[in-house]
Amino acid sequence: QVQLVESGGGLVQAGGSLRLYCAASKSIWSFRSMGWYRQAPGKERELVATLPAIGNTNYADSVKGRFTISRVNANNTVWLQMTSLKPEDTAVYYCNAVEFQSTSWGQGTQVTVSS
Repeated sequence: QVQLVESGGGLVQAGGSLRLYCAASKSIWSFRSMGWYRQAPGKERELVATLPAIGNTNYADSVKGRFTISRVNANNTVWLQMTSLKPEDTAVYYCNAVEFQSTSWGQGTQVTVSS
């Protein structure tokens, strides 16, 4: 399995921006997909955005037009650009990688949006 390390979380005011990074321990070019999920206190983990190797990028309705996911195969990195942040975006954000025979998760990074 690949090791995933997230960074870039923090505290930001509503309307602000953050960029999250996910660094993989090995080449990601052959991964079926990579993505970001989040989990708020008392809620289930939910999809934020996924970027498959083949096909279209998928975003949760709640973040469409505000978040952008990108992968840089050369650096084994996936990042999530978040703009126009809202208090309801507050959560722990997790990086996800799907290979042909395994799925991996990072340890998560906290994003807190103050009103």
